[in-house]
Amino acid sequence: MADIDLQEEQEPLKSEYTEDPDAARITLTATGEEQDDVRACSVDIGRAIYEAELHEGAGGPGGAACSGDLLLGALAACSQLTAQAVAENFGVDVDITVEASGDLDLRGTLGIEDDVPVGFEDIRLDVSVDGDLDEETEAALQKYTERYCVVYQTLENPPVIETEWAFE
Repeated sequence: MADIDLQEEQEPLKSEYTEDPDAARITLTATGEEQDDVRACSVDIGRAIYEAELHEGAGGPGGAACSGDLLLGALAACSQLTAQAVAENFGVDVDITVEASGDLDLRGTLGIEDDVPVGFEDIRLDVSVDGDLDEETEAALQKYTERYCVVYQTLENPPVIETEWAFE
């Protein structure tokens, strides 16, 4: 583990957010922009730019992540980081690996069958914790990781999505 004391890092933030709840409200933004190949785009999150393509099963070149990969990657990253933070706050030394996988039927995405859903039908999250934990700590680690993982909670309790189109 790193020599960073997460509780020490978070304490002033928790105090600030308790005193001023509006300070805790943030907006994250990602922008997808067309590239030369209509099957690919760049995704700018403000701190990094990722390349995305249509999945090869939907006619994409297959050389970069598809949108589904990015969604599963966000779930895996958020779950791993949250679990590691929870473990740190419990004062336990563990190594945590998370794998997210999902099943979808490309006939829905391609509009082949109207009754086939577009998007993931099932998502699995496999969390491997290597370390010596008692049953109570194991249960708490799972409970609080699932409770505080932003991506997990967003998928479990989807927000309303507002869409605005501008045709120029």
